[in-house]
Amino acid sequence: MTTNLRAQFGTDKGVLSRYLAKPQGERCQAMYIWIDGTGENLRCKTKSLEKEPKTVAELPEWNFDGSSTGQATGVNSDVYLKPVAMYPDPFRLGKNKLVLCETYTHDKQPTASNFRWRCEQVMAAATEHHPWFGMEQEFTLLDIDGHPFGWPKNGFPGPQGPYYCGVGANKVYGRDVIESHYRACLYTGVHISGTNAEVMPAQWEFQVGPVEGIDMADQLWIGRFLLHRTAEDFGIIASLDPKPIQGDWNGAGCHTNFSTEKMRAEGGIKEIYSAIEKLSNAHNAHIAYYDPKRGKDNERRLTGHHETACISQFSYGVASRASSIRIPRQTDAEGFGYLEDRRPSSNCDPYSVTEAIVRTCCLDVRKLSLSYTPDQEKMAAAAARLAIKK
Repeated sequence: MTTNLRAQFGTDKGVLSRYLAKPQGERCQAMYIWIDGTGENLRCKTKSLEKEPKTVAELPEWNFDGSSTGQATGVNSDVYLKPVAMYPDPFRLGKNKLVLCETYTHDKQPTASNFRWRCEQVMAAATEHHPWFGMEQEFTLLDIDGHPFGWPKNGFPGPQGPYYCGVGANKVYGRDVIESHYRACLYTGVHISGTNAEVMPAQWEFQVGPVEGIDMADQLWIGRFLLHRTAEDFGIIASLDPKPIQGDWNGAGCHTNFSTEKMRAEGGIKEIYSAIEKLSNAHNAHIAYYDPKRGKDNERRLTGHHETACISQFSYGVASRASSIRIPRQTDAEGFGYLEDRRPSSNCDPYSVTEAIVRTCCLDVRKLSLSYTPDQEKMAAAAARLAIKK
């Protein structure tokens, strides 16, 4: 008899709802959320507050054991949590809150995975440009055993083709998770702009934006937390791995749409091409900022196949999903709008991505501090495979 793992490890949410319906008095629950030492995983814990906070300034700093999250070692293992954004809690409801935090070491220095503090400084310096972002978060639903949700346990589904934006039980898997997450984002105030089933079965995408400045990355991180937390209720895993299944299957990215005030104005296409030229001169630097492993994760995804450009070559084109930068058809036709950077991986840190784009395109920083060095042997093999396919 086959054991259903989701049923085995599941609990009765009906019982939980009876407790959540009970009054809680004047006190409220604040769930503090932070990025751990991996730079891509989230952690959380809950603090009771004596009354409902109305602003972030009313939230106390807190701490946690950084030795258990890859953010501290030795006797100085306490890491500070500094609240930076607050949202209504769609799970506990009522006056309860979700609190996004930055992390600081015992001597009040940003931890190695805290890229927000620098991103905030960059966005402040570029305020006059009014940088807008829209980020397309792709992800893959997995069963509790790590196998793609809805896939045969001993085999594969049919080839890609019918699944993108599909309808029907033989086309899409896990829509309940997607609808629940969508409503959680709306309740919380995350500026979610849409969602769709993706090319690989069990793969989905949600979009956040347009959002200006530092708020873009804040909201995407909260959107990710809501995704993981919602999927948890269904006994399903939401994976942000950029290439969860090897072979002839699409990877997962976090395509980043970007514009400045001048790009959005009439004649803005000139500003867009100017930004593309700047990005072309900083390609390897941006690749290093576009996944947590400084480009190594994207080596598995940016192969020149499956609607991606090759990681070692910068390219752009109108409506081209095989380019590093896509100029949307409507932008090209109207002469203003935005560009889409298709290089960021699904597990990227949006603080790093948006910061790098603004530094290059708005602040004219010609040399960023990081740079990706391609593995020439791997790149040659990838180029050979691409040439054979063409």
